[in-house]
Amino acid sequence: MKAPAAIDIRRVVDAVYRDESRRVLATLIRLLGDFDLAEEALHEAFAAAVEQWQRDGVPDSPRAWLVSAGRFKAIDVIRRRARFDASLHLVADELYAEADNDRDDEHLEDDRLRLMFTCCHPALPADAQVALTLREVCGLTTEEIAHAFLTASSTLAQRIVRAKNKIRDARIPYEVPGRAELPQRLESVLRVVYLVFNEGYSASSGTELTRHDLSAEAIRLGRLLLELLPDPEVMGLLALMLLQESRRTARSTAGGDVILLENQDRGLWNRELIAQGSALVERALSSRRFGPYSLQAAIAAVHADAKTAAETDWAEIVGLYDVLHRLEPSPVVELNRAVAVAMRDGADAGLRLVDASLARGELRDYHFAHAARAEFCRRLGRRAEAREGYEQALALARQEPERRFLERRLDALRGA
Repeated sequence: MKAPAAIDIRRVVDAVYRDESRRVLATLIRLLGDFDLAEEALHEAFAAAVEQWQRDGVPDSPRAWLVSAGRFKAIDVIRRRARFDASLHLVADELYAEADNDRDDEHLEDDRLRLMFTCCHPALPADAQVALTLREVCGLTTEEIAHAFLTASSTLAQRIVRAKNKIRDARIPYEVPGRAELPQRLESVLRVVYLVFNEGYSASSGTELTRHDLSAEAIRLGRLLLELLPDPEVMGLLALMLLQESRRTARSTAGGDVILLENQDRGLWNRELIAQGSALVERALSSRRFGPYSLQAAIAAVHADAKTAAETDWAEIVGLYDVLHRLEPSPVVELNRAVAVAMRDGADAGLRLVDASLARGELRDYHFAHAARAEFCRRLGRRAEAREGYEQALALARQEPERRFLERRLDALRGA
């Protein structure tokens, strides 16, 4: 213990809470096997810390102290409940007996990693995985998550409760999956992290183009995941997020209007994030075990390397999209490749590819596909088709900055 001193103990406890609370919670969930009981124990432990650390001094290992305090607070809660359910006496006794035997697990068995895999278990609905990860791993409040995803707090709270009940009732194990299951399960974790990032990087709806708090949380999760599990695709995902985040400041005007990549002031791009992301791309690709996130990051790195839009190596980008489409074919990858082909070979080549995708019906409700087609038609002087495409895109777009951009394109065509 550090000797008591004339310090603002609440400030100390608040700092420990910011730095350690998610880690303490993850360990308590493992020890107690109950999300709600662990959260209650966490808050009880921090309340006890305010009183005891002022009297006895700050412990040398605040995290270990808080885990121990939280465990014993939970044992007290269970014993109180045992007055109504005698079977809980045994649970409390087992927790008490194990109190001196707990130790950090080796290899991948980090409690934060366990928690992330549990929150992203494929048995849970996708929206519940995102909500539970933000709540339990990141520590966002229900109100903050609801606001970010434009969902009622009550709806979001029910989603989280159902997810916790599913984990309990289905006996979903609180563990990092074994080697045989790890690739499939890791895919779920990476997907959730990237969903959180995308909602922050380009909000699906609302008045703001971006939500920095969400993209920052996703990058924090990505860094944590890489620290705990240095897999090439984890490197690729973190690289992709860093490279995309590097352009945040340049992506919109002071008034919040969209600035296209080709028109962005590249002097505003964050070179530190670009350097970090590019280094991770190289590590991921050199492993020769890379996947779709690494390839998308490689594409972003080509954009980052170009000093001007005109210097972009579109041939390399098309080649990377070819590999990506073979590895993980999707209509959105096809659309992005079509845009790159248009930049390399001309708008007519891109238009033929987009028309083929739209004819199959897969992108019929995707406003970016109609906007891309409209842009190709505009470049080719086919103004009537361009107007029709922009109108279709506008009818589908839900984000206000994008709607304003499409309206400006339409106004320009009408005035031409």
